[in-house]
Amino acid sequence: MNERANSSSETADTQPTKPQGWLNRTVIGAGLTSALGDFCYETTTVILPGFFAVLGIPAAVLGTIEGIADALASYTKMVSGYFADKLGHRKLLVLVGYGLTPVGQVLLALAPGWPLILLGRLVSWFGKGLRGPLRDAIVIQAVTPATRGRAFGFHRAMDTLGAVIGPLLGVALLGWAQAWPWDDPSGPFRLVLWLSIIPGALAVLAFLTLVKDPEHSPNPELKFFQTLKDLPTRFKRYLGAVGLFGIGDFSHSLLILAATQLLTGSMGVMQAAQIAGLLYVGRNVVQVAVSYPVGMLADRLGSQPLLVVGYGLGTLTAALMVLAFWVEVNSVAALAVVFFVAGLYVAVQEALESTVTADMVSADTLAMSYGALGTVNGTAKFISSTLVGVLWTAVSPVVAFTVAALLMLAGTLALTRIPRK
Repeated sequence: MNERANSSSETADTQPTKPQGWLNRTVIGAGLTSALGDFCYETTTVILPGFFAVLGIPAAVLGTIEGIADALASYTKMVSGYFADKLGHRKLLVLVGYGLTPVGQVLLALAPGWPLILLGRLVSWFGKGLRGPLRDAIVIQAVTPATRGRAFGFHRAMDTLGAVIGPLLGVALLGWAQAWPWDDPSGPFRLVLWLSIIPGALAVLAFLTLVKDPEHSPNPELKFFQTLKDLPTRFKRYLGAVGLFGIGDFSHSLLILAATQLLTGSMGVMQAAQIAGLLYVGRNVVQVAVSYPVGMLADRLGSQPLLVVGYGLGTLTAALMVLAFWVEVNSVAALAVVFFVAGLYVAVQEALESTVTADMVSADTLAMSYGALGTVNGTAKFISSTLVGVLWTAVSPVVAFTVAALLMLAGTLALTRIPRK
């Protein structure tokens, strides 16, 4: 590795110049940007299945497109982190990433069929992968080490706020648009897609005007594979634990499907689907509510021990789903408990995985380390959702969630074995 990287023994938490207040302009700006970005693409997520239906596109194509887009975002994170550390232009790359989301929305609004929809999702998710690790690196270096948890808790709360309001806004706008006279049944969906460009553009503007990238010098001699090889052993073990937990950490769209199936017998499929959707919104509300307190608690107790607790709650979520299918639960209150626990663990996971990373790596490779974390997470979750879905269909949901719980438990135990600094 180059001389500069070899001589950099200080970690990301030893940067000499940081603002004294954690809720500074950069943290607020990054949070507002994330909320607006989620308004943009989460509005799309909730109406996309209906858009496919009116265009006559099979559901299997939707699943394939979303899987390809998620995979692209995951692997883009690694590459974007490397180029940010090498070139030092983090803010510019984040702006490009956020700018690609409304561009993707334009392609969706114009799409006559699935090929242009695929292109639109790829453009948007490439932007998502490009900006994620770089934005996190900017936030982590805009605060002191003692306030990282609070800063990331606030950021994740703002991000999830967009994920709560975005789907609700999408449904409301679609109902409003359907009241108009349309010659084309896809017209209301296209109108909502055009309107979703507005928060996407505002996200770019918010990041441009509010966020200041802390001083970050380029490192032109940085080598991609050598840098990966030279990442601290402790961090590599951490990535292994994250990946193992992630292989069981199924998409929560499967929680919605599970609630729908369990409630259908007692209330019919339409009402069951509506209740399941509201339970998911409730999960997001829980995440918004506890993200900041989780971060504040992590600043006092340490991020790594609290992340272990979060992973344990994830294991409990899968175990509760096993129990729900085993006894054939049809109680909304009982399922609400499952979604509540899911909201708690996701709040801990999303707020603290990044802060634990910052405790383990050097400042020179922070963005690339975040890229590695994002790639491991994205790959593992793609595998997990496929694995749980296949086991659910081929065997039973009890077996599917049992396997998920065991994998998540293994990841939790692996995390407990990693020494703290």
